[in-house]
Amino acid sequence: MSDDPELKRIRWRCRRGMRELDQLFGRYLDRCWAVESEPQRVVFLRLLDCEDDKLWRWFMGYEHCPDAELAALVERIRQLPA
Repeated sequence: MSDDPELKRIRWRCRRGMRELDQLFGRYLDRCWAVESEPQRVVFLRLLDCEDDKLWRWFMGYEHCPDAELAALVERIRQLPA
């Protein structure tokens, strides 16, 4: 893990108390965060501001996220290999 304080704060924000969400967010941080553009990072941070129950429904495919940018990112994260 990086010693970057910002990344540590973001990793802490990714802890949701739901193993599935924790794993999805952790996978994204480990594989994508370092190479993402600044605008895409902002979208991810907006995603972290969403309520856990909404996140769960979006990631599990029970509901579609009404925000196009967030929906695209949810789908990208869902597609990351385990």
